[in-house]
Amino acid sequence: MWFEALLYLSLTLDSLSVAFQDRTPSADMTEAMVNTATVMAAGLILLLVYLVWLAAQRRKNWPRWVLIGSLVLSVYSLVEIIADTGVALDSCIEIVSCALTAAGLYYSYTGDAKGWFNG
Repeated sequence: MWFEALLYLSLTLDSLSVAFQDRTPSADMTEAMVNTATVMAAGLILLLVYLVWLAAQRRKNWPRWVLIGSLVLSVYSLVEIIADTGVALDSCIEIVSCALTAAGLYYSYTGDAKGWFNG
């Protein structure tokens, strides 16, 4: 239960982050590029919601491993963003999101969850 709740909370934060990000076109990013990035981010969030559902409701083991890979890539990206721009509000939200994901994944490998997933 904690796995599902924490990961859905993390994905909700990610959705809010995408919803409120700056979409002003610039010399580096045209309007089409901004729109494409927004649609891709929304698609990725929906894919992650599906993976959480597969793991939590359908008892599949492989989505947990995909979610771990996603967390590793998110942390790597977050470290690079913080190194470039420093800690800002959006990076703080991402830090909380990564922490929630890590906690949820931890709970998916401990306690009663060990017997829940059948691969």
